Amino acid sequence: MRRRTGRPRPGSRRLPLRSRRLLLCGLLLLAPGCGLSSGSPMADDVRPGTIGQGEPLKGAHLTVTSKEFSEQLVLGAIMGIAFQAAGADVLDRTGIQGSIGSREAVRQGSADADYEYTGTGWINYLGNTQPIPDPHEQWEAVRDADRRNGVTWLDPAPLNNTYALATNQANFKKYGTKTLSEVAALAEKDPGAVTLCVESQFANRADGLPGMEKKYGMSLPAKNITQMDTGIIYTQVAKGSCTYGEVFTTDGRIKAMHLVVMEDDRKFFPNYNAAPMIHTKTLEKYPQIADILAPVTRRLTNTVAQDLNAKVDVEGQDPHLVALEWMTQQGFVKQG
Repeated sequence: MRRRTGRPRPGSRRLPLRSRRLLLCGLLLLAPGCGLSSGSPMADDVRPGTIGQGEPLKGAHLTVTSKEFSEQLVLGAIMGIAFQAAGADVLDRTGIQGSIGSREAVRQGSADADYEYTGTGWINYLGNTQPIPDPHEQWEAVRDADRRNGVTWLDPAPLNNTYALATNQANFKKYGTKTLSEVAALAEKDPGAVTLCVESQFANRADGLPGMEKKYGMSLPAKNITQMDTGIIYTQVAKGSCTYGEVFTTDGRIKAMHLVVMEDDRKFFPNYNAAPMIHTKTLEKYPQIADILAPVTRRLTNTVAQDLNAKVDVEGQDPHLVALEWMTQQGFVKQG
């Protein structure tokens, strides 16, 4: 299976100056003067709502981190806001390029926590080649195997940022497909009906198009497959230039462009559920972290992620403010 260097970036946006600086630093843990010495205090005027009652983290100094794409910036801010509401002083080191920097920061203890993806943990960090089809079993396997590395995975969110195929409303009404099995049946019945827009990597990797075709018994002619950049795929699918396009299940453009996602009914694509990954010594010192994050994590679904990501990638809002607004609306924290 493909070894990902991180989760896909759902849309392009200009990062804040601090995050751009982190990008220039490269692998932060290996570059003196970069990453570990960067960051800024979170200074949100928040207090406990339904989480953080009694401020169980009062006196704690915690550092949160994340990767650089929009969903991760939002998730990192959500975590930091939760910690602040519980009384902690929080240092913001979100926006690290790729997976290695944020992962190593938590593993080594220069950061205390982030939201990581179970598929990334299982394949990238732990070196496995075959994903586990059941999402809960995938999380359990990652949690158990990663204990030796000094990190603890808390319970995962329903949010699963993985591959999918999507179509526009017109083609959904025309062909009526809801699952990848139905797409395969359509391709066999009417070969010209199924045209795909995909990334070059997806077109050539075992956990992309070749594996999907094998799993679902599809055999699409090369002329039916067009390779292009990720961002263009969404617009081309929306316009109907291709019947189906490769998407990521939590991308905000799915909802913004009214696309319909095909169910992976044979469970081919790996599970990438977001879960808090905590430096174990930090959790031992502040076990309250688990109870603080649990209700927040449970509320993070694909639909929620699509909404939050769309506010950043489609509407151009600041990811931290998007996170703060959501945490307040959900009643997790109160402002002022």
